[in-house]
Amino acid sequence: MTTQHPAERTVPVERLRLGDHACMGPRGPERADESPWKVFTAYTRTSLARGEKVMLVMDPDDLSDDEVVALLDRGSGQVVAALDDGQLSVRRNTEIYVPDGRFQERRTIDTYAAEVDRACDEGWAGLRVTADMSWAPRVNLGHDRLLDYEASVAPLFADPLFTAICWYDRQRFDDDMTSRVGKVHPLRVMERLDSLEVTGTPDGGRMAGTAELSTRSEFVEALREALEHRDDSGPSHFVLDLRDLCFMEAHCAWQLISLAASLPAGSEVTVRCGELLGLVLEQLGADEVPQLVVRVEGEGDEGDAG
Repeated sequence: MTTQHPAERTVPVERLRLGDHACMGPRGPERADESPWKVFTAYTRTSLARGEKVMLVMDPDDLSDDEVVALLDRGSGQVVAALDDGQLSVRRNTEIYVPDGRFQERRTIDTYAAEVDRACDEGWAGLRVTADMSWAPRVNLGHDRLLDYEASVAPLFADPLFTAICWYDRQRFDDDMTSRVGKVHPLRVMERLDSLEVTGTPDGGRMAGTAELSTRSEFVEALREALEHRDDSGPSHFVLDLRDLCFMEAHCAWQLISLAASLPAGSEVTVRCGELLGLVLEQLGADEVPQLVVRVEGEGDEGDAG
């Protein structure tokens, strides 16, 4: 469980929508099992299933095109077929950002705008990009100029046909830079698919990621701590935002209901969630708990539950 800086909104990769501009970069020391490829795979397959074009902008010193496709496909044949029919494109970051060895902001923005137009002309629903930003240290681009560029690309996302994850590899960017990167991106993508992040808010808390077996103890601990803290002064109102929770197992849902039911009379826990999670909470008896209010918000924003 990681408590994030309140200025950042961290979301699981499944929550990215067309028009989102996100960064991705480890928050703490890297672990050997925190390869970005599971996240890239989920992002790619989700985008392909939605009829969107996917462009992976990789570093030239990393994997070959065939190795990239094999990692994403994992024997399914889906990604290989997408490459063959043009729905998937693998490019190199030096080709996109510094084709002649020099970085020009306007040229790069125009390049991406042209790729969006091409994807639409080809009949795809939009364009999703994953861009390895390691080209910047390769050409000794200053951090301030890179951040200025990131802040200047907002017009690309004004028309919701374009989504991008800018990947900042910790082996090539220091802690200060990865922290500053989060300030110029509206969203930060979670590094792992099976993780939970908790954020305190003025009226309660927000949870993003998954509440399942691997994160069950963290979920229950965070929930208990938040509700018990609010309970110190008697009845209170607590808002729990679960709209960026992609999955919640039944055990965690039952724990939520039980903890709310244990609060003093007059207390209120308002859960903001998607339709599916709201249905699961209802089936488990949430309607019978006076202290619990389930507020379903946003069609298509629901997390999975089971």
